Amino acid sequence: MTRLAVAAEVCAAFGDLRIDAIVAAGFAGRQPWPEVGARLRALEADAVAGAAIDAAAAAEDDPHIASWHAAYRAFGTNPRRERPSVDALRRRLARSGRLPRINPAVDGYNLVSATFCVPAGAFDLRQVKGDIEVRFAEGSELFTPLGEPGTAEHPRPGEVVYTDAVGVLTRHWNHRDADRTKVTEDSDLIVFLLETVEATVFGSILDAATGDLTALLRERSESVAVHRITAGEPAVPVLEAAPS
Repeated sequence: MTRLAVAAEVCAAFGDLRIDAIVAAGFAGRQPWPEVGARLRALEADAVAGAAIDAAAAAEDDPHIASWHAAYRAFGTNPRRERPSVDALRRRLARSGRLPRINPAVDGYNLVSATFCVPAGAFDLRQVKGDIEVRFAEGSELFTPLGEPGTAEHPRPGEVVYTDAVGVLTRHWNHRDADRTKVTEDSDLIVFLLETVEATVFGSILDAATGDLTALLRERSESVAVHRITAGEPAVPVLEAAPS
């Protein structure tokens, strides 16, 4: 069984956090996803026209992004240097009028992230070793950045990281993913993560984002399960046993 848990120290520091974990089994990652493609193009067209996302909304003037900037500063990261994932994504859309196309799974969560202004990411559960924990880094852990399989670095002590039994899966909470657990077109067992550090204020937005991504995933997966983590319920089983 694989568990997803938030360490007690992180819960104490961010008592209003909420993480929604959506586990998709039997995901079809090699087939085109016309709905996601059409919605991405619509977002891009709106951005070019200035109808949906402008430079101010892409930056910390957005209240949800501002809450993430405050969280990053609280654990010692400069959010203008290492930006929360949703901040970087919306800035890219506002600046270029384009969103990246990686593969169906990544395109799907990027769509939801940009639409609802919620940090979103995913891990290939077949590559995860042991339990997943969100905790403060000690500084000795190993991290291999996405796209740099020959690179090894260490998180800063006190930085919030996702980890498993082998190493760090994300740095600066959701700033950058590890190469080992990246989602590819061959990933068929995936946990998608959507997050807020102020659930009292932004819980309804997270509800909408999770509902949207869940509905999309049901179209392409054999099964989809949704789990919620809060400071009051900081651990959930995300996988009983990996399907063969």
